[in-house]
Amino acid sequence: MPSEKDGVMIILSSPSGAGKTTLVKKLSEKDKFEISISHTTRQPRPNENQNKDYYFVNDTEFKRLIKNEEFLEYAKVFNNFYGTTRTPVIDKLNKGISVLFDIDWQGADQIKNKKLDYKLITFFILPPSKDVLFERLTKRHIDDKLIAEERMKQFERDVLHWINYDYVVVNNDLNECYLKIFNLINAVINNGSKDYDIDYIRNHVDKLTS
Repeated sequence: MPSEKDGVMIILSSPSGAGKTTLVKKLSEKDKFEISISHTTRQPRPNENQNKDYYFVNDTEFKRLIKNEEFLEYAKVFNNFYGTTRTPVIDKLNKGISVLFDIDWQGADQIKNKKLDYKLITFFILPPSKDVLFERLTKRHIDDKLIAEERMKQFERDVLHWINYDYVVVNNDLNECYLKIFNLINAVINNGSKDYDIDYIRNHVDKLTS
């Protein structure tokens, strides 16, 4: 049975390019915080390593894992599958390690619906503006502007899911955003007071979607 000594599940989701992966890596530098490594069918990027950034598998292997019900969550994003296997996550939580998830809103919904007996905190990361997001995406996909444009179209749909998260944080400055998330995690775990302004977030979402 889960207890007070167990780790906490912490989900970070965001539209592509808003910075969730960098924030997850930064949080994982803290003691007893570890990233859940996802399986994916997409090709590795130049700076990514097998079994460290992702478990890169083919479609056949991914579908085998689905069939065997080994995933805590999985989703198809931009024509590739991504998924989190259950056993490594539960093992870490039972050892008092908090698990960080770098997943989209589909995966977040699935984990919430599993109603596991572990504390779960969900964050949605937003860019400061659509212009800044497009600039980040263009730098990432420097050889293919069409990918950046496709991601921007997806942003319009993804941003609507902010309302389903415990906290929404704007990534204007990476260090400030990281500290905000870390302080909110501590406040939730220790039942402390939370510095969180929902009206500011609503106004920011209105600007991004207008």
